Amino acid sequence: MRKSTNDNLKNKYLLAGLSIFCVLLIVVSFLDSSATAPVKQVSGFIITPVQKGINGFGSWLSGLTDNFEDAETLRTENKELKEKVDTLTAENSQLIQDREELLRLRELYDLDEQYDDYEKVGARIIAKESGNWFQLFTIDKGSNDGIQKDMNVISGGGLVGIVTEVGPNWATVRSIIDDNSNVSAMVSTTSDQCIIAGDLRLIDEGSLNLVKLTDADNKVHVGDKVVTSYISEKFLPGILIGYISELNNDANNLTKSGYITPVVDFRHLQEVLVILELKEYVPSASE
Repeated sequence: MRKSTNDNLKNKYLLAGLSIFCVLLIVVSFLDSSATAPVKQVSGFIITPVQKGINGFGSWLSGLTDNFEDAETLRTENKELKEKVDTLTAENSQLIQDREELLRLRELYDLDEQYDDYEKVGARIIAKESGNWFQLFTIDKGSNDGIQKDMNVISGGGLVGIVTEVGPNWATVRSIIDDNSNVSAMVSTTSDQCIIAGDLRLIDEGSLNLVKLTDADNKVHVGDKVVTSYISEKFLPGILIGYISELNNDANNLTKSGYITPVVDFRHLQEVLVILELKEYVPSASE
């Protein structure tokens, strides 16, 4: 009972003390500035650093939030830019491919105009033998498109080869660089006859064999144009093959041999023209 009375007294004293302190503060607030200056100095000394610290922490926290937002914005923009770069790269690559294809098709068109006496069909190469060169390859057109065995194939300004096998929607072509290829040819300026023989070892140097050239009057020179001969059994006459790059006398002193540079790029063939006409060959009486 006594303890409860003492506690009540303590509470009363504490309340009274706080009331007196509040009254004093009110009184001090009505005094002039000189009287309140010490209080202000003490409060400024204690409160101002705390406020600065709180303000600084708030600024740091606000800046950190802004940095997070900026980083997220940058990541989003970077992702969008990467997507745009990928799209533009793909579009540019496609444009380059389209341009290269257009140039090739223009070459085929010019070649078509050059040999406009013949009906032709365009075809794409869809397969070839292993290796760097197109010595034996398959095209995507066949008998359904009028293609037959022994039809001539051209591209890149001149003779590519001849059709050796035909299916309904495909055909096999043996090019003139193949080791088994021999083309009856002639020099366009003199009509002197020769043979162009395929040799895969030579094509690595950009050349084909020229053999059995009859040039009794020595009128054939390096740089002369070589075309298919009118006496050829399977090749139509006048199709450009290449240009003489080297010429030498044979040991018999009756014929000459050398090399030609073909006009067709046999490393990068993609499209060809097939001439839809067979050579009409009339064998001689001795055959």
